[in-house]
Amino acid sequence: MNTVVLGAGAWGTAMSIHLARQGHSVTLVPRRADHALEIASSRENRDYLPGHFLDMSIQVGLELVPALMEADLIFIACPSKGLPELLKNIRCSLDAQQPPKLILSLCKGLDRETLRRPSELITQALPGVKVAALSGPTNAGEVARGLPAAVVLAGTDAAALEEAQAALSGPTLRAYTSDDLVGTEIGGTLKNVYALGAGLCDGLDLGSNAKASFLTRSLQEMVRLGVVLGGRSETFLGLSGTGDLMATAHGTWSRNRGYGEEVARDFAGAKAALANRKSVVEGVWATEAFARIARDRKIDAPILGCLDAILRGELEPRAGVAALMTRDLKREG
Repeated sequence: MNTVVLGAGAWGTAMSIHLARQGHSVTLVPRRADHALEIASSRENRDYLPGHFLDMSIQVGLELVPALMEADLIFIACPSKGLPELLKNIRCSLDAQQPPKLILSLCKGLDRETLRRPSELITQALPGVKVAALSGPTNAGEVARGLPAAVVLAGTDAAALEEAQAALSGPTLRAYTSDDLVGTEIGGTLKNVYALGAGLCDGLDLGSNAKASFLTRSLQEMVRLGVVLGGRSETFLGLSGTGDLMATAHGTWSRNRGYGEEVARDFAGAKAALANRKSVVEGVWATEAFARIARDRKIDAPILGCLDAILRGELEPRAGVAALMTRDLKREG
């Protein structure tokens, strides 16, 4: 298949390496021309995925029009905040007479203006194009190395999903399909929020019991939020919910977990350093966005509210722990 990956962060680069390993024709298109030239020259993404080299068969594109020409599968792998601008460029570059078989969103976040999910933005910008979301526990370095992983492909066109599933699946990556696009995208976004909270547990040295309890109750809250917003409960117990949360909450590589740890140890310093990071910590904005949604929809989400207050600087992390521990007693559920 002819595949195009738009966005050369760690995950987009790892996906390009995987697709080439599967024998597909791959074009990786970075956002910046200078970044594209550097990757093309060194065959390595030194900014975001150092130590993993791109096969010579992977083309590095400078422009969208030639890259998108005759593309079967398009993978969008940019940070959620960059999606609206990228979609404008895609709309101007895509051949309406020869649309791709499927556009797969690898984005995990909500639009800052409208709070819409990535697939909603893509459908609005590119009407008539088939859209799906890819989610799951997929550390970029491990995927690039060819370590075993599993993902879920969620969308509404079963035939297109099955074709993408076959294209992606192999000895190192197994893809499952789902028709719960809403739940898959919400789970993939909320896991960053609660992984950030897991980092707070690590930074406060609360111990294994506390972290396990936090993640268990966070998963309950994720299901409650997600179902109200249109997802199915079983989706949040799958790869996009539980699977991605466990990996992101425990992985030493996790930007969200790591930032939570930094906040617990030095909130002022961590907040100042956030603006200078090369890689986006998606959980920070996602916390604010979902806290706003929960308030507006009157959804009971005490952990989310506590994390939002901590990130806003309105609540000390240890005071947040005390607030959650001393809530009114209740039955589990």
